[in-house]
Amino acid sequence: MNRLKDATSPYLRQHADNPVDWFAWGDEAFEEARRRDVPLLISVGYSACHWCHVMAHESFEDGGTAAMMNERFVNVKVDREERPDVDAVYMAATQAMTGQGGWPMTVFATPEGHPFYTGTYFPREQFQRLLTGVSNAWTGDRAAVLEQGSKIVEALNERSALPSGPLPTPSTLARAVHGLAESFDQVRGGFGGAPKFPPSMALEFLLRYRGAPVIESGQTSPEPKEPRATASAARLMADRTLEAMARGGIYDQLAGGFARYSVDAGWVVPHFEKMLYDNALLLRVYAHWWRSTGSVLGRRIALETADWLLAEMRTPEGGFASALDADSEGVEGKFYAWTPEELHKVLGEEDGAWAVDLFEVTGTFEHGTSVLQLLSDPEDAERFARVRSALLAARAHRVRPGRDDKVVAAWNGLVIAALAETGALFDRPDLVEAARAVAVLLDELHMDGDRLLRTSRDGRAGDNAGVLEDYADLAEGLLALYGVTGEVRWFHRAGALLENVLDRFSDGSGGFFDTADDAERLFQRPQDPTDNATPSGQFAAAGALLSYAALTGSARHREAAEAALGTVTVLADKHARFAGWGLAAAQAAVSGPIEVAIVGSPDDPATAALHRTALLSSLPGLVVALGEPGSEEIPLLSGRGLVGGQPAAYVCRRFVCKLPVTTPAGLLAELENGNGDDD
Repeated sequence: MNRLKDATSPYLRQHADNPVDWFAWGDEAFEEARRRDVPLLISVGYSACHWCHVMAHESFEDGGTAAMMNERFVNVKVDREERPDVDAVYMAATQAMTGQGGWPMTVFATPEGHPFYTGTYFPREQFQRLLTGVSNAWTGDRAAVLEQGSKIVEALNERSALPSGPLPTPSTLARAVHGLAESFDQVRGGFGGAPKFPPSMALEFLLRYRGAPVIESGQTSPEPKEPRATASAARLMADRTLEAMARGGIYDQLAGGFARYSVDAGWVVPHFEKMLYDNALLLRVYAHWWRSTGSVLGRRIALETADWLLAEMRTPEGGFASALDADSEGVEGKFYAWTPEELHKVLGEEDGAWAVDLFEVTGTFEHGTSVLQLLSDPEDAERFARVRSALLAARAHRVRPGRDDKVVAAWNGLVIAALAETGALFDRPDLVEAARAVAVLLDELHMDGDRLLRTSRDGRAGDNAGVLEDYADLAEGLLALYGVTGEVRWFHRAGALLENVLDRFSDGSGGFFDTADDAERLFQRPQDPTDNATPSGQFAAAGALLSYAALTGSARHREAAEAALGTVTVLADKHARFAGWGLAAAQAAVSGPIEVAIVGSPDDPATAALHRTALLSSLPGLVVALGEPGSEEIPLLSGRGLVGGQPAAYVCRRFVCKLPVTTPAGLLAELENGNGDDD
């Protein structure tokens, strides 16, 4: 029976025609396993996963293997991007049982869903032996299998939550910078060795840290002034990493956009899948890098990445697709790799030889091919543009990687923030409009009453409830969009999302669960405050709550943010790489954040000049409220009016404001002072 053909997940639809009798995750599969008295075989992956495709081709498309699976198991296919809660609990079990994890993830579980044997990718012959062994154990030693499953569930549920601590202080943040420096690759940028993942969230923290004002004793902490020597370390780590990634093969030097990670330590050869969340996070970081330093490279990469998102990832409904595959024609990286001969054929001998040297086409990949790098900017910009255009045109004739075009709320929330801020910083209203279109789509399609649905595809919402990261990342994006546009609709929607966060996700101890209190009950309620490929739901919630508190003066939201950031204090010394977003939010909390109220007509050039000056500030977590005189919907604007008939800017910290200013120079001076306390 073809149960996957109507799934909203492209990954599930990829398996719809397998000879395996797949079930989607749900009650039907569990009931069938109980009826037949057989184990569940749960296969978890995602559409852009190379080894998921390999295992599918070797085993799930093989009639003999499928017959064994169908006879002995109830087989469940799960898209980890659509059901991150299911993925999280079984990944915890896999890591506990095997010491490692990854995708495809293969889990054998009781009809109650209790895992008793787990693994990742298995070659076909090994997988067939495993099927036989597990089936024999189920029929021949059932008691031992059930006991194993119960022990695993019991052990996982006995795991205590990550301990928390007080709100991070300036010293905590300085120690985190030192901790990052210990694993920093001084030569190639990034942290640790191969494989290397873009450390987007740690980079956001480092940029905020370098942009923070010196904290004087008594302002936010009883501690003395922190030594600012760590600011130079933060600057070095951010600058070197951002440049190395932009110049390496992990970045598509022809069309823009970043691959998932580099298999080597030098950012040369990527794992070629391109994920929406990586590019949204990196777009925002590169735009902030330009804002902080004026980096020409940062500006170029930000705009190229934004243009790539619009060209390659936008869906007809106005959202953004989840991923591009690593493979095309069944070969990883085939779309992106080049040989010297191919460059000569496309460009001619002279330009071809120049391009071979420029792009480091020296056989860095497989079968004599290379991934293009751009280790320095060419002196002849016109020639480079011509060569790049010709190679792009030639590449357009290749078979393109497949695209997973489901829209994930959390990742589109990240896109909203990135496009809105990039559009504002670089005077690209089309990018702001694209961010607004995403917000409209999510508001109109993904909301079920006051609850958020995680995915949609082709204009049809899926059935899966939003998880914490969906609520938090979307709230973050909508608050950024409000700050750029002044449209109060987005402020109100963000506030409603955060009410759900506080009411339905709180763990009662200052942290947050990853699923709502009325979500489907799994054998464990997932809760992981640490960052992974994206900001953790808890840290994303803390950041959004902090911004909302800055706009409203709400002590409830501020206190919830500070409580959620207590985990950062525990992680900062030894595990700062896994708390980058929490550190970034903590830096904003320690620094204020700074609040800027811009009062004036949005059509007035003087208002626009003040607004742009505020948005160009690198102060950590700075929030901007924009509205007409007499605006009362945003508390930060309430009671603030024009000054002498002129648009005015009020710089505040915790709603204590300096005297208003009416010129960009006056506002810049206020912001450079680093805090909003009145004289």
